[in-house]
Order: sequence, then structure tokens, then C-alpha cells
Amino acid sequence: MPEPQTNGEREVRIRTAVVTYFPMFIAALSLLTSVYNGYLNSKFVDIIQRNVGRTEYMRTCKEIIDAYFQVKFRAGIIAGGGTTAPTAQIDGGNAVAKFAALGTYLANLRDDAIRQRYSELSGQLSKVVGEAGSIPAGQLDKAFSPADRIFADLNDDCIRSAKAAPL
Repeated sequence: MPEPQTNGEREVRIRTAVVTYFPMFIAALSLLTSVYNGYLNSKFVDIIQRNVGRTEYMRTCKEIIDAYFQVKFRAGIIAGGGTTAPTAQIDGGNAVAKFAALGTYLANLRDDAIRQRYSELSGQLSKVVGEAGSIPAGQLDKAFSPADRIFADLNDDCIRSAKAAPL
């Protein structure tokens, strides 16, 4: 039969166990905390990346709206005639080119159907600006009518994307 342990021996065993296992417990907690922190950091990076992408998309939507109305404005100047008609034609062409570039960028972030719509709209704008010198000023809105419908659809796509994108 084993001899009963004295309080001193029991105390030594407890201290030895505490000195041995307590640091391992702390190390295990530290490891778990580190893994959880890595998980949270990866989630945070994902959130930031999604937000940056969404912000860039929305900024480009804003710019393409401005570019569309610049095209309409330049076409109005061309249709009105005046002494700067060649310069106005160049400015109109530049406005269409800017719109087409922004449309291409947005289309690359979306599906093929949107890409086709932006290409169609860019073609419509180029056609109207090219013919603006022969269009009476009062008929310009009618010439822009097909482009306005396509633009409204694409603008609605920007709005849907902004509302649907999670933060």
C-alpha cells in the first residue's frame, strides 16, 4: 500500500503540474487567438477589396453619366453651328471617345450583354455627333432618343449594382 502523501509533497506535485501545464494552456490560447485574428484579418481584407471595387464602379458610373451629357452638350453646339464648328466637331468626337472608354471599362466589369449595350450606345452617340451639323437644333432630342433609351437602361444597371453590392 502506498504511503500517504504529505501536504508538502502534494504541494510540490501541484506546483510542478501548474508550472508544466499552465504555460502550455497559455500557448494554446495564444495559438487560437492568433488563428482567429488571421481569420478576422482575411475577412477585413475581403470587405475592403469589395468596397474598393464597388466604389470604383460607382465612381465610373458617375463619370460616364457626366460624359454622356457632355456628348449631348457638344452635339448641341455642333447643331447650333457658329464660328467654332470644326472645333466643336473635334470636341464632340473627344466626348464620344471618353464615353466609349468609360463604357468599355464598365462593360469589362459586367457581362457580355452589358458590353454589347455600351458598344451599341457608343455607336449611336458617334452617329448623332457625326450628323449633328446637319440636324436642326430642335430635332436633336429626337436624334438622341434611341441613345437616351439605351443610356437609361445602363444607368439603371449602375443603380442596381450600387444597391445590390454588399458592404
